[in-house]
Amino acid sequence: MKLSRLGLAAVAIAALALTACSSPSATPATDASASASASAAFPATVSTKFGDVTIDKAPERIVALGWGDAETALALGAQPVGASDWLGFGGEGVGPWAKGLYTTAPKIIETLEPSYEAIAALKPDLILDTKSSGDQARYDRLSSIAPTIGVPKDGDSYLTTPTEQMTMISTALGKKAEGETLLAAVEKEYADAKAAHPEWAGKTVAAATKTSEGWGAYIEGSDRVTFLEKLGFVQSPTIAALKPNASGFSVDISSEKLDLLDADLVVAFPIFIDETEITGDALWKAIPAVAAGHSVVISGDVSSAYSLGTTLATKYAIDTLVPLIDKAVG
Repeated sequence: MKLSRLGLAAVAIAALALTACSSPSATPATDASASASASAAFPATVSTKFGDVTIDKAPERIVALGWGDAETALALGAQPVGASDWLGFGGEGVGPWAKGLYTTAPKIIETLEPSYEAIAALKPDLILDTKSSGDQARYDRLSSIAPTIGVPKDGDSYLTTPTEQMTMISTALGKKAEGETLLAAVEKEYADAKAAHPEWAGKTVAAATKTSEGWGAYIEGSDRVTFLEKLGFVQSPTIAALKPNASGFSVDISSEKLDLLDADLVVAFPIFIDETEITGDALWKAIPAVAAGHSVVISGDVSSAYSLGTTLATKYAIDTLVPLIDKAVG
């Protein structure tokens, strides 16, 4: 089975507006200070699989192509002029947790096979492709248009972690401190949820999915498993013992062996099929954990947030998925 290559409501960073009673010299001083701070962040160098990339000055026309790159840029206060919509949200190409962050909708660029002509027409001065295939030919085409932040070392096949993604993009945008603040806020959300449910500690979990081609489960190191581990769960040892498929982040499971998914908790979601193709599957219902009510099947915005891994999406996922898990495990 091929899994689709396809996660903190916005932590708003609002500038304090100067009141009418401020002194006449206050505004220029504040603007100059902000400008000096931004300038000090450049040149900025980001290490990637393809070598170090240096950005000489703050980018103004960003095209965000990687999985979650646009939302990460938005969380940092940037406004991509072009972006890819990996999860098919439509409109501005972002989930409801990022609604209202764009002042002008971006040009939507195809995901797996982007139009390089359309990208070039946007005249970008920075391209973000931090979570993608890591294909050399794709990188070469993009970097011929503008400085491109590709995947990190060992980040091929969409294996760039949320921390790597935020660190690379925040550095490229001259906002490394802001990126660290956003990451710390996410970790606090995880810690708070984990502390509120000590009974989850050490319980086994299987992160499953079903597509039109069959069943699969995510493995250690994948974003979905990491999400559940940060809540206190541990990867099912049964899943951990299976050989990963070509994706590098999942294993294939035949319908006849769905009992391999059995764990203290099973979290599953459909990819490009209806949720009922999971909930109505007799073999799914026969899994002991499912029969005992210790499973959660998610779809729509919840599964998109769970899958996306950005700081914006992760807060939404924690807020919406934790109550469902609590009900299933309890």
